[in-house]
Amino acid sequence: MKLLEGKTAIVTGAASGIGKSTALLFAEEGAKIVVADLNAEGGNDVVKEIERKGGEAIFVKVDTSNHEDAKKCVEQAVAKFGKLDIAVNNAGIAGHTQTVGEMDIDGWNKVIAINLSGVFYGMRYQIPAMLKNGGGSIVNISSILGSVAFPGAAAYVSSKHGIIGLTKTAALDHSKNGIRINAVGPAFVDTPMISDIDHEELKKIHPIGRLAKPEEVAQLILWLASDKSSFVTGSYYPIDGGYLAQ
Repeated sequence: MKLLEGKTAIVTGAASGIGKSTALLFAEEGAKIVVADLNAEGGNDVVKEIERKGGEAIFVKVDTSNHEDAKKCVEQAVAKFGKLDIAVNNAGIAGHTQTVGEMDIDGWNKVIAINLSGVFYGMRYQIPAMLKNGGGSIVNISSILGSVAFPGAAAYVSSKHGIIGLTKTAALDHSKNGIRINAVGPAFVDTPMISDIDHEELKKIHPIGRLAKPEEVAQLILWLASDKSSFVTGSYYPIDGGYLAQ
């Protein structure tokens, strides 16, 4: 039997990168997928790819910084598939590289709104839907920069630290209700988000000597989403090629 047979999952930021790899892997493991993203073209391409492989999926256009969009996403998931079992709150942006003393206020607010408030908005509506279903699993995508700092990335670092605290608190709030909530902390992953950064230099800061592949991160997310991790909640799992061991 497939790991997610009969489950319904929302994956935000699913048009590319980690989100896309996660949506495709979940579908292979039997889940019905809500592909949530602002990028309608990319999102619909992911839906078509899932359907070509025999899976079920819909695309919902979602701006994670808008709580009404988060609510709509859950409503459409339940309307289409009857329930919600799993959510992966993955959508995020890097923002501009600026020192704290020079940081653009609007730029700060945008990163926090998408990366941190977006995870809260997602869970705010995902959890009540899961409660009606007797429980579920939520995986929030933080970063290695949820544990350590990085120069010029104050908004991103703050948002990813915040996700870990939010994840732990939500897990304590809802463990008794059968909802497990965990966070994943990838190092630098070979996705469009870092396309403008020198990959050779990034490889040097990972002891393993390369960047992560989105498919590798998706495998950890799958484990946390599935019943294989049934006693795991409130935890933060780096997947970083040794980055945080330095």
